[in-house]
Amino acid sequence: MSQNSEPAPSVLYVVGTPIGHLGDLSPRAESLLAKASIIACEDTRYSGKLLKRIEAKGHRISFHKHNFRSRIPKLINLLEEGKSIAIISDAGLPGICDPGQELVAEARKNNHQVICIPGPCAATTALVSSGLPSSQFCFEGFLPPKGKHRRKRLKSIALEERTTIIYESPHRLIQLLKELHELCDECRPIQVAKELTKVHEEQIGHNLKLVLQHFLDNKPQGEFTLVLGGYKNNSEPLTDKKQLKSELNKLIRDGLSPTEAAKKLAEEIGESKRVLYSLIHEENKVSNND
Repeated sequence: MSQNSEPAPSVLYVVGTPIGHLGDLSPRAESLLAKASIIACEDTRYSGKLLKRIEAKGHRISFHKHNFRSRIPKLINLLEEGKSIAIISDAGLPGICDPGQELVAEARKNNHQVICIPGPCAATTALVSSGLPSSQFCFEGFLPPKGKHRRKRLKSIALEERTTIIYESPHRLIQLLKELHELCDECRPIQVAKELTKVHEEQIGHNLKLVLQHFLDNKPQGEFTLVLGGYKNNSEPLTDKKQLKSELNKLIRDGLSPTEAAKKLAEEIGESKRVLYSLIHEENKVSNND
């Protein structure tokens, strides 16, 4: 479909908008939004600034997590009437951590064409700028705020071998970092992206221990995207306890403390420092019993 023929009647357009820098709005997205009959906005007041800038004339309808169930039938009826609809979120691609996916699913169910106008996304922007493996990754979005469901998700993330992307607000960031620090080795690689594409954009790394300390010393402000390196269980060829204990004892004989020995070997083989440290205590307990 050529840009000149957009927007077409009875089509739902999922439009990516800037996550910070207004220059990231694509010419195609700008043209589409300027011409669409209806624009479904996560926040009509917030999006109004962008829409005013590009002189968009379409009727604006609020569409967010608190009203999407009642809004979907209305929007589907408008598609039936031949209206073109563009859905946008406050920032990024609709459908990621917002109810856009429900509207897309319902539009397809009713045989309406859905076209995505690609645009910025905080998750992929943070990922490709982190330097962490990106050939395989998983997206967690915002975690449950509390309770057993949150703990279950965190435990799963701690053992995830792929790079994991998490969104977090400033007032919950330190809590999340403390939980990850508790469940993961403190040397687990992580990059925390702050205010992506904005004036005060910042990348903070490079492992859980350093990142947690940074935010304990500097109050979190802005929106955050965490890119956590995958769990590495590279125990080979050090696969059995006996060999691990032997390596730990050798490091201790070389002058390292038990804590230092566990940390050094953990960094070398990708094993948890806590697991290795427990092996030292296990060895000492056996020796004392003898």
